[in-house]
Amino acid sequence: MHIGVIGAGRLGATLAEWCVESGHDVAVTSRHPERLTPLVERLGGDHVTAMPVADAAAYADAVLFAPAWSSAREAVDLAAGGLDGKVVIDATNPPEAVPHGLSGLETLMGWAPEAQWVKAFNTLPATVLSRRRGHDPLLAEFVCTDLTDARRTASRLIADLGFAPFYAGGAETARLTETGGPLQMTEVSVQDATQMLAYALAER
Repeated sequence: MHIGVIGAGRLGATLAEWCVESGHDVAVTSRHPERLTPLVERLGGDHVTAMPVADAAAYADAVLFAPAWSSAREAVDLAAGGLDGKVVIDATNPPEAVPHGLSGLETLMGWAPEAQWVKAFNTLPATVLSRRRGHDPLLAEFVCTDLTDARRTASRLIADLGFAPFYAGGAETARLTETGGPLQMTEVSVQDATQMLAYALAER
């Protein structure tokens, strides 16, 4: 697949690297794509390119959305409609006080309603993901979305990157995985994920 990675911080850069290693072609982007040349060179320039946000969104079959939450609205605006119809995997974590009691995922859905939003890759830092990636028992990667096709695409990419996709529920359930939620900072192997999700749902 062509993967767009919006946000070139620690998590975004790590996910971009793993996408390249998994055989995907990657467009990395941020507010300042001209500063991403060292990242492109480190990842191997044949399969990764730095582009402006709108170009990366248009290029992508699926998007990994990993800016800081404070930059998330700007990133959506810079995409300029390029997210429409695309599977967008939201790896952000908003502060606990999100307006109107919405999850961060639901907030993003309001900002770009034509995108196919999925929540994943937001519960653990890149250091933990790097340590657990590809090792048995596989680390469960919680997935939240209301869209079946988007769930399939995200799950396929999660598996490509060396994790076990585990469906946690719809967009509302994303609150369980975000800041202050019971699944945030939860390192759980796939065989224990059902029990952990049941606990989180009961806590809600």
